[in-house]
Amino acid sequence: MKKPHHLLMALLMLWVTGCNTVVGLGKDTKAAGEAIENAARK
Repeated sequence: MKKPHHLLMALLMLWVTGCNTVVGLGKDTKAAGEAIENAARK
């Protein structure tokens, strides 16, 4: 029973890491867009 448990934990860790990466990418993209907007206003 330990092998399915380990596989489940590994998949869960990959899923959580992937979500954090996508969230970080979204924040970086938003910051870049805001910087472009601010530069265009000047």
